[in-house]
Amino acid sequence: MAPRQAKPVERLLPTQTLIIDNGAHTMKAGFATSTLRLEDCQAIPNCLAKDRGKHVWIGAQLEKCNDFGEIAFRRPVEKGFLVNWEAQKAIWDNTFFEKNAKLACDPQTTNLILTEAPNTPVSLQTNCDQVVFEEYEFASYSRCLGPSLNAYQDIQSLFGAPPRGHDLAALPAECLLVIDSGYSHSTVTPLFNGRPIQQAVRRLDIGGKFMTNYLKELISIRHYNMLDESYVMNEIKEAVCYVSQDFKRDLERTWKRTSISRKKAIGDERDIVVDYVLPDYNAHKHGFMRPHDPSPTAKMRKMGSMAGAGDVVEDYMTLGNERFTVPELLFSPGDVGMKQEGLPAIALQSLSGLPPGLWPAMLANILVVGGNSKIEGFMSRLETEIRQLAPSECVIRIARASDPIKSNWLGGAYLAADPAALKAVQVTREEYNENGSAWLGKVFSGAVRR
Repeated sequence: MAPRQAKPVERLLPTQTLIIDNGAHTMKAGFATSTLRLEDCQAIPNCLAKDRGKHVWIGAQLEKCNDFGEIAFRRPVEKGFLVNWEAQKAIWDNTFFEKNAKLACDPQTTNLILTEAPNTPVSLQTNCDQVVFEEYEFASYSRCLGPSLNAYQDIQSLFGAPPRGHDLAALPAECLLVIDSGYSHSTVTPLFNGRPIQQAVRRLDIGGKFMTNYLKELISIRHYNMLDESYVMNEIKEAVCYVSQDFKRDLERTWKRTSISRKKAIGDERDIVVDYVLPDYNAHKHGFMRPHDPSPTAKMRKMGSMAGAGDVVEDYMTLGNERFTVPELLFSPGDVGMKQEGLPAIALQSLSGLPPGLWPAMLANILVVGGNSKIEGFMSRLETEIRQLAPSECVIRIARASDPIKSNWLGGAYLAADPAALKAVQVTREEYNENGSAWLGKVFSGAVRR
């Protein structure tokens, strides 16, 4: 009589799941709940910062800082990749594991869903796996591409379809093309049944950080030396920049001429030129934009010549074509000598790596996420240029996530809300200890199925 084979031990996961979208600028983190609300996600600065008083702020502590002048940042994520675990552990400890942490948890009784950038080097992936399981000892863990989590959202409702039923909440969208323009870079990731098609992933090395640095250079040449003011310049970029729908025309409107044609154009440029009042960290913590005032009185007030005893002297800059030349880099990287195509062309290059039969489905389901998508005019310009480049017989549908910054996290929350779907992607600490990091990497890449 043949010996009876033992049944495989069923893997049991904890009920609590922590989702971390570990971005370069902010870390989007929170626990999965049955309500699937964006309010459950917190955007926490993913950095260590030292102010001019030599005080060090860690992660969420930066919200209490009142003086951002010449503040220096140390970020664990560079060019989209987590390269500094010393800094990252300090931020994680402050956020998750200290006594009064914002999102305090016990890792030994918590599942973890952690995002990474496409095409992360294997050595960095292995290091990440070791920290999660060997140092923090999470109960189970899933490492996945941030854009891929969007497949678990209710995608069709973004395009005007009725919301899908609760029983389909954890089924990934069949075909989805995710354009993610964030702080470190911009990527185009085609997803089929929730899994990325790796050979078709494309990357543009321009993101929010690159544009902020470019704006720093322009303003340092034209106005003040702002090379050490990364925080202020990032605020200015977010407040005043927009994507031009007709770049040559807008550039012509702000061209500094001295002829009669210059006088004719002055009235046409007023809707572009604005004043940005810099923060002084006494009267106001943050700067603000206002319509440009070209009068001599405004210039005298700026120099303090007309300020009374109780008046605050305003320090402001007048910004013109900087407003649209900076985000133009997302569409024309060649303007700064980069040998890459713009984001719309990158999206079509991604399609060229797919079978032609998938093109119509991908073009009909384009989801845009990332902080840069919130720039005024970004979506209309992106859609216009993709329509110009795409095959004319294909239907083009482009939608921006309801919250493009927290969209990856929300997709992870949809996934974690279904115990069966979560179990299919999680690896337990016991499995890691038994099989090792090389096996774990194969599981997350899809090369090994359990």
